[in-house]
Amino acid sequence: MNLINKNYTLVFNKSELGAGTRGSSLGVDSILIEASKRMKTFFLKTPSIKIDTKNEFLFKKSKFKWAKYATPLISVYSDISKKVYSILNNNRFPIIFSGDHSNAYGSICGLKKFFVKEEIGVIWIDAHADLHSPYTTPSGNIHGMPLAMALNEDNLKFEIGDVDKKTVTVWNKLKNIDNISPKIKHSNIVYIGLRDTEKEEDYLIKKHKIKVFKSSKVRRDGAKKIINEIKNKVLNNCNHIYISFDVDSLDSEKVSSGTGTPIKNGLLIDECKNILKELLDWNKTKCLEITEINPLLDKKNKMTKSVFDILEYILNI
Repeated sequence: MNLINKNYTLVFNKSELGAGTRGSSLGVDSILIEASKRMKTFFLKTPSIKIDTKNEFLFKKSKFKWAKYATPLISVYSDISKKVYSILNNNRFPIIFSGDHSNAYGSICGLKKFFVKEEIGVIWIDAHADLHSPYTTPSGNIHGMPLAMALNEDNLKFEIGDVDKKTVTVWNKLKNIDNISPKIKHSNIVYIGLRDTEKEEDYLIKKHKIKVFKSSKVRRDGAKKIINEIKNKVLNNCNHIYISFDVDSLDSEKVSSGTGTPIKNGLLIDECKNILKELLDWNKTKCLEITEINPLLDKKNKMTKSVFDILEYILNI
């Protein structure tokens, strides 16, 4: 089924508790403002819901050095999971606009809760691997941990040694949201545009032979060939597919630096258009998330405009 024939529900989630740089909560509104500038009524006509962000906790110091704002994030992820589950239960397709990338974990929770006995494949379009845990994180920011939470991955081989018992307890609560853990398998993850990782993440990628398509391979082989490989070889055993599009997958110099962790040598706009279009035409695809737009770090709101160009193409709006 082509995506343009699917029934969408939009999810607006301004939570940025997982980020280290403030401003990604504004990315959601920047998309809506851009829609009004272009007179695109898609966002008015399409049913939508909002997530309770808990961003008020940003005015307080986090209780956990290596898992910042973990307690309110349990509530955020549980809310996302509940609402994604409800959307799927109503035979609709969730398109999620979120602040920081940690929110992707809540989306995966909702998918797994609904498709509890089936395999979930994750296509992570991102410059970063997001495989850290409180035991390995250099910052404590949870937007570097969503896939580790979904995998129930601690990576204790690289334990830094000062994670206290309270952090362990809250980390285990995070991983066990909806009483399902793990929610995905290492072998069911595909990275596209990955180029900025740490040794702890590299170890897991190599150990579990996680498939990585770098920007250079996308440029050389083209979207169609890569997506065909994903469909027919890498994730062919998966029943349902979740797509997470972090805008820092885009080249920070040639496209925009309007995101919390911009990295050069990334994907170009047309490449993302073609990748996402191919993926969204796949009938296994059940959810799309767009995340980490930060207008405070941008010049002339170029990232928002670039992402909206992509949305116009892939959603035919």
